[in-house]
Amino acid sequence: MQHRGDVSYVKLGGVIDEDNELGDLVDKIPTGTAVIDLGEIERINSCGVRDWVNWLSKLETNGTRSVLVECSPSIVAQINLVNNFTGSGVVKSFYVPYFCPECDEEKVLLVEAVDMGPPPHEPPTCRCDECDLVMDFDDMPDSYFAFLSNQKKLAESDKINGAMRELGRSESTDSKKVRSRASQPNLTSKPSVPSLPSIQKSSTHPSSSAFGNTPTGNKQSKPPSRPQIGVGRPPGTMQTGPNVMPGNSFGFASQASNPAYRDAPSKSNALVFVLIAILLAAIGVLAYLVLTK
Repeated sequence: MQHRGDVSYVKLGGVIDEDNELGDLVDKIPTGTAVIDLGEIERINSCGVRDWVNWLSKLETNGTRSVLVECSPSIVAQINLVNNFTGSGVVKSFYVPYFCPECDEEKVLLVEAVDMGPPPHEPPTCRCDECDLVMDFDDMPDSYFAFLSNQKKLAESDKINGAMRELGRSESTDSKKVRSRASQPNLTSKPSVPSLPSIQKSSTHPSSSAFGNTPTGNKQSKPPSRPQIGVGRPPGTMQTGPNVMPGNSFGFASQASNPAYRDAPSKSNALVFVLIAILLAAIGVLAYLVLTK
């Protein structure tokens, strides 16, 4: 933080979230004009917006006028989204994002709000440093420049510009007007997503088998999906027990030795007999009709 007369220069950077320290700056900024540099604000979340609005309100209560300079694209998005984001302050300058489809390069151009003129507002021309072609504006003009329609006129602009020149914070240098978004990561808007620790999967391969110690990497033959017949019992032997029916050498119970199977009549044979009886009756009826004519 620097001071020249009643003009204070405050530079903020990084992320404005629930862990911000804006409240600690209230008593450090004297009455007068506070030039707040927001060029290196990476992003701001909902908690940060709440604290930011309250912070500007406290500064205004103390008699401090806020002037926002070098507003990053993330800040411009919040200015257009939140009605009282700037409070009673004014935006002096802001960055305009560009993209080159030929070189895949990104750049931001510093623009003075007073130079944008009346609406409709169009982005200034910006050329690519690699191919020298005109870059594309990386947003929607109507939405990005919407805040300029309600922009207040900057009072004592000459006084503020003079104080910034004395502080070495002049915005007139060409190197400050254009920045590469690739080399300035703080100017890009990133989603506020917490990083999660990677979860390592535990090995599902057993270190030993039921048949002996086997290395984990060795493959074991899988059990057959269909039951094998006659495995594990010598030929000619039968399984015995109180709940086991007599069977053959393959372990299956013999139907002939089971009284239920031996005494029950065959359903297929009974059906054949019924069909034969019906056929004979039909032949008899047909013969009777022929003979009685």
